[in-house]
Amino acid sequence: MTDAAMDQTTLSGTGSELLLASQPLKDGLMRTELSVPDVHCGACIRRVEKAIVALDGVQDVRVNLSTRRVTVNWRGGDNPPPLKNTLDRLGYSASYFDEPREDKDKELGRLIRALAVAGFAASNIMMLSASVWSGAEGDAKLLFHWLSGLLALPTLAYSGRIFFVSALNALRHGRTNMDVPISLGVTLAFCLSVYETVTGGHHAYFDASVTLLFFLLIGRTLDHVMRERARTAVRNLARLEARGATRIRSDGGTEYVPVASIAVGDTLIVSAGGRFPVDGVVVAGNSEVDSSMVTGESDPQEIAPGAVIKAGTLNLAESVTLKANAAAADSFLAEMVRLMEAAEGGRARYRRIADRAAQLYSPVVHLTAAATLLGWILITGDWHASISTAIAVLIITCPCALGLAVPMVQIVAARRLFESGVMVKDGAGLERLTGIDTVVLDKTGTVTVGVPQLSNADEIAAEHLALAAAMAAHSSHPISRSLAGLAPSFSAAPFARVSEVSGFGLEAEAEGSVYRLGRSSWAMEARTGEQAVRGTVLTCDGTVLAEFRFEDRLRPDARAAIDTLKDRGLTVLMLSGDHEVAVARVAQDIGLTDYRFGVSPRDKVEAIEKLKSTGHKVLMVGDGLNDAPALSAATVSIAPASAADIGRNAADFVFMRNSLNAVPLTMQVATDAGRLIRQNLAFAVAYNAVAVPIAVLGYVTPLVAAVAMSLSSVAVVANSLRLPGTASRGRFIDLTSFKQAALK
Repeated sequence: MTDAAMDQTTLSGTGSELLLASQPLKDGLMRTELSVPDVHCGACIRRVEKAIVALDGVQDVRVNLSTRRVTVNWRGGDNPPPLKNTLDRLGYSASYFDEPREDKDKELGRLIRALAVAGFAASNIMMLSASVWSGAEGDAKLLFHWLSGLLALPTLAYSGRIFFVSALNALRHGRTNMDVPISLGVTLAFCLSVYETVTGGHHAYFDASVTLLFFLLIGRTLDHVMRERARTAVRNLARLEARGATRIRSDGGTEYVPVASIAVGDTLIVSAGGRFPVDGVVVAGNSEVDSSMVTGESDPQEIAPGAVIKAGTLNLAESVTLKANAAAADSFLAEMVRLMEAAEGGRARYRRIADRAAQLYSPVVHLTAAATLLGWILITGDWHASISTAIAVLIITCPCALGLAVPMVQIVAARRLFESGVMVKDGAGLERLTGIDTVVLDKTGTVTVGVPQLSNADEIAAEHLALAAAMAAHSSHPISRSLAGLAPSFSAAPFARVSEVSGFGLEAEAEGSVYRLGRSSWAMEARTGEQAVRGTVLTCDGTVLAEFRFEDRLRPDARAAIDTLKDRGLTVLMLSGDHEVAVARVAQDIGLTDYRFGVSPRDKVEAIEKLKSTGHKVLMVGDGLNDAPALSAATVSIAPASAADIGRNAADFVFMRNSLNAVPLTMQVATDAGRLIRQNLAFAVAYNAVAVPIAVLGYVTPLVAAVAMSLSSVAVVANSLRLPGTASRGRFIDLTSFKQAALK
């Protein structure tokens, strides 16, 4: 069978499976996520992305080193690209990704068991070696060497398989990775020791080879633990997703369905103590919810019919009926998980540099070790010393520090921002944010909340407010939503009917009377003499019961946030499409003198482009459909979670809480992250610049080389965890997790 035929057979056998495992996007695109556990370094990322993007139909591909996941967007209809087949050819076993719901960390358990075996063997071999160092000669020394070898062989076979399997898999597919020189160094040290033992040599390095493995496993285990600790936010967030929900069928019956089966328009029952599975609107029932994940507000919030609920919110009190307005894959919770994971895979300038350097690692280190071996043989003629020095060079030259320098900081920074209510859509945005000198703000929905607030509630009778709230619950208009939320515990009035008159308001009938809530000219049709009343009113048979005055309000800490931006030396201006009076009032409230009103979406883009053309780096903060072009045009952009979908998609960051302090906070985290990345890169370069020459000159033993390499990786990870706000969480390692993982 030809290769082409084999490809077609493989494709036909797995195409339907791939289609079922893929998520449809807009414009005919499909998204497939695959778990690829054998991806270890920047060179792996580059190789996988290069191979996948070359397939027909593939639009883009992203490899996440932290989660070992490959995300592919493709277009092909019934002929999907052979993703798994391509990865298998490269030597990377792949499976369709499914978020695990169990707490077991199998990889950590495997590492800890291997570490324990290596530690036990190393300590015992060290005791045997101590006898040799103390002066044992003849048969006693030979016995100690053989005993050391008998302990070392099964230890290398069990504990070393973590490195050996990865190295052999890479070599079998015609490539190298960082485990190849490690495996080569450990194997050569063992073989050299066997040779010395068989020939009766004075030195054997069984202790060095096993202790070397022990220290390598310490470094890899700490690296794994710190990565997982940095990713705790994403994992915990994913666990908030409900597994299923009770759906009301068209015949009135109920059925329990998986969350993935919920469609827009489905009516669901969410019981007390359960999480809302998808975004939706409450259509029946009153309860209290914990929405701290969405708003940052820790106090329970009361909800009533008409309340808009986000997926992942916890229902605390009573059962409610929800009408779904988004599928699970498109819900607020799913979007947050995607944003967090996207933040880890950003290809910023620093990360591209680190990836290219890591890609050169294997050929460079092997050539350096070979040159060291030949050089020492030519100079000294001592094979023993030459091989020992070459082994040290193989081990001490480490790309781990360089490969971790950027992604670890990005992961920690994304977690730091997530804990503060800011989602990072692109890790590269953190880097661009550090060079910002100008901040452009939208007004409505950005500096202000964008939701009308009743300003004269104390002037309205409670019964009239309850009537208005009961009517408003039947409308999705912003003013209606504002009114409906004012009296969440009311008992709905026994209206015979409630209808909405587009552009005017709501009309209801009760006990022979007609109630109207809306424009005064429409609501008071029967009493034309009372046209002096303006705005929104509640009437009964044309008689005004209450007049409602609304005004937008500033976001919490808006003035403080803008003062902080000014203190950083940034130029802050506001561009709004609103009228002059409203814009001037808000500008005065937040202390801005540089503002423009009546600005169209095109004008905003032109203003940003003009600033950029004069050398400025612009941060755009805005929401809504009209701000999307400006968000895309800016150097970097931030949008609130309340923004329109297109606005959130265009932004690099999304802040979920109401406070505008998210803007200076994000800039501060970006600045701190940039500083740590530069420190990590400088350390990684300095380490190799110092360690390699010392090893080449023969001043480093294989054991010291192993310790140095492990410490370099741990140092980079530990430095990344120094990001303000995360150090206290990442400084200590939970020993209980080690014990539990070892027993699993």
